[in-house]
Amino acid sequence: MTLTVAVVGLGAAGSATAAHLAERGVRVIGFDRFTPPHDQGSSHGRSRIIREAYFEHPLYVPLVQRAYALWDALEQRSRRTLFRRTGGLMMGPADGTVVAGALASAREHRLPYELLDATKVAQRFPAFRIPADHVAVFEPRAGILDPESAIAEQLKVARAAGAELRLGTPVLAWRARPDGGVEIDTAAGTTRADRLVLATGAWTGPMMGELALPLVVERNVVHWFEALRPDDATLARMPVFIHESSPGKAWYGFPDQGEGLKLALHHQGRPTTADSVSRDVAPEEVNAVRSLAKRFMPGMAGTHRSSSVCMYTNTPDDHFLIDHHPSSPDVVVASPCSGHGFKFAPAIGELVADLVMDRTVRFDITPFRIDRLLGR
Repeated sequence: MTLTVAVVGLGAAGSATAAHLAERGVRVIGFDRFTPPHDQGSSHGRSRIIREAYFEHPLYVPLVQRAYALWDALEQRSRRTLFRRTGGLMMGPADGTVVAGALASAREHRLPYELLDATKVAQRFPAFRIPADHVAVFEPRAGILDPESAIAEQLKVARAAGAELRLGTPVLAWRARPDGGVEIDTAAGTTRADRLVLATGAWTGPMMGELALPLVVERNVVHWFEALRPDDATLARMPVFIHESSPGKAWYGFPDQGEGLKLALHHQGRPTTADSVSRDVAPEEVNAVRSLAKRFMPGMAGTHRSSSVCMYTNTPDDHFLIDHHPSSPDVVVASPCSGHGFKFAPAIGELVADLVMDRTVRFDITPFRIDRLLGR
């Protein structure tokens, strides 16, 4: 009998999961409260960084390497550009989180990189002027993913393999059946499935029912500015970057792809909820990023063009959340969030499909288990 899997949430992780499952012959029923790709969750913004010398922890390197391979396969299949290689600069104090972490991952996994001082950064990448006591790790494989196109292509794969996608259909509740499987309630009725995947991003907390997880939804704002020195802001001359400008505080950015420089703060937003997040951007939010650009990218950021609001869904340790529900084994939670999950989406979809189908998972996902958040 064919396995039926309901996938709730069809953003980055959910669309990838639906595609992997459908291509394996599983009957997939996908739900999303909006019509992805959309700008209401955590998987939009026209560009996302993908990087290999992962400063958060070396354990992510094999996972992102698998993601690179799967993004390439999707790109070849769709005949659509999803990735642009620019190289990446991880900048800050030599003993800071970003630089020291990137070096640890690069050295443990023998990745190619260059360690540059402030003078060499300015000479090679004229957009930047970092302090004399800061350094940079340049990694050649980093670049830019197109999130909206990536999600659209993953959903196209899922549909082509037979997935039924019920868009504009919020899931109101779910419950495990005593005889196995699950029931999913929507305004349109109740659907039964053998397994359930919750890839619900900022809605994960409410979707977990009585299981109270210490998840914090954080409002994050990204901005686009006119590039005043456009020759220095091209993909050929300006890499993606993350800069730890002061201890524990980072900002990041992208070269101009025709819409201006994209710049944003990382992990400095205020707590919110998925249903109450403010989409209005205050002038002081724009000015906070502009002031960083004036200090570290002088003469680059001109007129503010636009801003967009998205959400991080953070765990206390900033690691992902990928596991079976502790009291409902037919349910898999897939929330690779904490503000750094998009780049992994096809690899996350693959390993979630393995979990759902009771196959061996190729990566150690012990750090992503739910029990760690419950004090067990």
